Amino acid sequence: MSKAKSGAVWEDREVLFDLPFAYLKLRPGEKIFDRIEPIEDTKGNSGVKGRMVVTSLRIIWHSLASPRINMSIGLNCLLSTSTKVVNSGLRGTTQALHALAAYRTNRYEFIFTNLSPNCVRHYTSVVGVHKAYINSRLYRDLKLRGAIIHNKQLRMVPQEKILLNEHSIWNLSSDSGNLGTMLVTNIRVVWYADVNEAFNVSMPYITIDSISVRASKFGEALVFVIRQTSGGYVLGFRADPRDRLPPLLSELQTLHRAYTEKPIFGVEINWENEAPTTINDEIEELEEIGEPRGEMGPSLYMASQLAKHQEGKDVQPVYSPYLGLAIEPLKEGFTLKSLFEVQSTT
Repeated sequence: MSKAKSGAVWEDREVLFDLPFAYLKLRPGEKIFDRIEPIEDTKGNSGVKGRMVVTSLRIIWHSLASPRINMSIGLNCLLSTSTKVVNSGLRGTTQALHALAAYRTNRYEFIFTNLSPNCVRHYTSVVGVHKAYINSRLYRDLKLRGAIIHNKQLRMVPQEKILLNEHSIWNLSSDSGNLGTMLVTNIRVVWYADVNEAFNVSMPYITIDSISVRASKFGEALVFVIRQTSGGYVLGFRADPRDRLPPLLSELQTLHRAYTEKPIFGVEINWENEAPTTINDEIEELEEIGEPRGEMGPSLYMASQLAKHQEGKDVQPVYSPYLGLAIEPLKEGFTLKSLFEVQSTT
């Protein structure tokens, strides 16, 4: 199995288990929206403490004790989410996040239990990000005959900019061809017919495998090859006059490469004008998912506490007989002694 981070996007369209560490790292453009622990994979790994990472493309869960035990659930594979009363190996009878997913011919059931009492962030985060993913499909899905043009104007999505407006472009899908206009943006290539704007196509760069010029029965044509995961179409266009094709091809190939290096997936959330874990928005890799390790070390513990305090809740100090001082409460399962211990990395 080979999963290149620079090729076709697979993270949102596959359900995979026990992945090598490299596949859990974020691809360019993928954002972390929430990181929650401890979370139990109640159905598959009952009794095991783990971490859930919710990104703009998928849900990642991995065991804290052995990150080789993990899963990656693409948001495009999710069918439904709900709450369910379950019997957790660590919390007993409690409510948990119940998710159904489908990949290829298989269906999967996932149950995630938050081991922190009365905390439902794992549920609200997954539901919120999945909703944002569903509402931003125009960034990632090829669309035929959609409501994307109104009065000859493109219905633009957030972050989109029109870079080229090319008139007299023929769509070669019929025997006679259809005269129309091609709009090139930083996210997609759109074509619509001049006589009927409802006859159109929207091709996000993420769906395009290649752009080239080929010979056709209409002469030289600009050809877009769409990835198999997006329908496998081959769409041809002719420009008048034909000497417009070479510069247009060069411009499109440059924009396609630029998008591939820094894609815009369109998944954005805004809970009370602030994402729940803004300190993680710029993280490009899951650096903490490395070789298997024991308990969380002091630096990661402090980072986790900082993330928790970003929620704006006042934390009341408690007296520590170990230090003889007032300190902020420790996370469940941790002691001051374990946090001050220096563990060997060998």
